Amino acid sequence: MALGKWIGGALGWILGGGSILGAIAGYCIGSMLDDSMAVGKESKDGFFDSENNSAQCGGKRYQGNPFGKRPFEEQRNSFLFSMLVLSSYIIKADGMVMHSEMEFVRRFLRDNFGSQAVAQGEDILLKLFEMQKQQGEPQFKETIRKSCMEISFHMNISQRLQLLNYLVIIAKVDGEVSSKEIFALKEVAGYLGLTAQDVESMLNMDAGSRPTNNRNIEKAYKILGISPSATDDEVKAAYRKMALKHHPDRVSALGDDIRKAAEKKFQEINEAKEQIYKVRGL
Repeated sequence: MALGKWIGGALGWILGGGSILGAIAGYCIGSMLDDSMAVGKESKDGFFDSENNSAQCGGKRYQGNPFGKRPFEEQRNSFLFSMLVLSSYIIKADGMVMHSEMEFVRRFLRDNFGSQAVAQGEDILLKLFEMQKQQGEPQFKETIRKSCMEISFHMNISQRLQLLNYLVIIAKVDGEVSSKEIFALKEVAGYLGLTAQDVESMLNMDAGSRPTNNRNIEKAYKILGISPSATDDEVKAAYRKMALKHHPDRVSALGDDIRKAAEKKFQEINEAKEQIYKVRGL
């Protein structure tokens, strides 16, 4: 898909008043367009003008929300752009950009948004790394915090949980999650209105990669966010709460592929519940 169409929906979804994500999108698009221009031409990075409710991207100005309402494609593209923004923070949390992490992002883009999105998404991610370098850690962390607040305004809790799930998978993909990555994941979770327990639960999921009987019972309890000393009623209540928050139907507006990813996570929750129920004879 073309760059304008791919990211245009995201801009249409997030440009409101003083939008930090609109500013980031403008920066990325402006930088990418600048890179494609002849060497020596004056740079025109993107920005968002909250007073005039407009954005400038690569020299082009957009007034208000140039893409109208928030149809399916705009929500989907905004989810993708939000994932890229937050991924740039998680990937760099331990000070290294791992090949396996970048390859996961490429595969996600290819499988969910088409082969043409791979180079475009990777380029945006590299621009975000550059932004992080230019701003420095404290300022970029504040940028992430504000971005998460805006994401929370537009996405329901299940969509935010699915977004967090992708970030956890990115952190896990190289086979080891460092303490710095866990700290960053819990930071982002808090900014998104989620909890550290949500992160712990996802860190203990295997995304359906192995059978339930190979998972120890302690891990099953961690997935449901309870301790082995919990009463039967507490176990049942914890499962109902998890099932409600993580139900795949609540992310269906983002597309079938993202819904399928949510289904895998939901299956893990059900498998953990069944394992605990079996041990307790429920």
